[in-house]
Amino acid sequence: MRLTILGSGTSGGVPVLGCNCKVCMSKNPKDRRLRCAALLETDDTRILIDCGPDIREQLLTQRFIPIDALLLTHIHYDHVGGIDDLRPMCAFGDIDVYADKNTTQGLKTTMPYCFTETLYPGVPRLVLHDIEPHRPVRIGDVEIMPVTVMHDKLPIMGYRIGKLAYITDMKTISDDELQYLEGVDTLVVNALRWKREHHSHPLVEDAVKFSKRVGAKRTYLTHLTHRIGLHENACRQLPEGFTFAYDGLIIEIP
Repeated sequence: MRLTILGSGTSGGVPVLGCNCKVCMSKNPKDRRLRCAALLETDDTRILIDCGPDIREQLLTQRFIPIDALLLTHIHYDHVGGIDDLRPMCAFGDIDVYADKNTTQGLKTTMPYCFTETLYPGVPRLVLHDIEPHRPVRIGDVEIMPVTVMHDKLPIMGYRIGKLAYITDMKTISDDELQYLEGVDTLVVNALRWKREHHSHPLVEDAVKFSKRVGAKRTYLTHLTHRIGLHENACRQLPEGFTFAYDGLIIEIP
């Protein structure tokens, strides 16, 4: 199993519009961060995790073959704003979308034209599946355990997939949820910036502490702002076993 990081940036992406800082002006592709998304693949199954407004550009880097499902963490635009761009994927069939009820209901509000009795020709054909915390979902040969994390006051989904956990937009997690992350070796988790507390995202220090509570052997930090700094320099400041994710990173999961 492997996970490709399609996007590692926060909601505004990097470079930031109108910013001339050294990160936003960097020519290093690892300093260019599209909005968060990932592609999970086994030999038989492909699952897209989140689908923000950069998804067309992100999928142009991948093979044009079917996806088995779209797995959403929550309803915020930087995680669902690119779903309409999945229209070409419908050449292979309808797209199964898995998310909590708040997200599936939100999609019906933000994309009502995809759920009318008579669909306009060409719209993406979406089949919504409500999922619940702690009730495993099987997609192809992949079993997924949804876990609740808090994005400020909004409950959203993180996902345990074998020895991997993919969690983004988490600010806090209850102690009761940690049992579902026992045995995770590879953790992908959000870490907005180094300093200045944020109401709905952890700082790097918070993400490091969380990873140590989980006991992960490898941790990749995502959902990053330009304030993380230049990628190569920033990675040198992290403890052993931690690194900043970057767009195009491929993580092999044993």
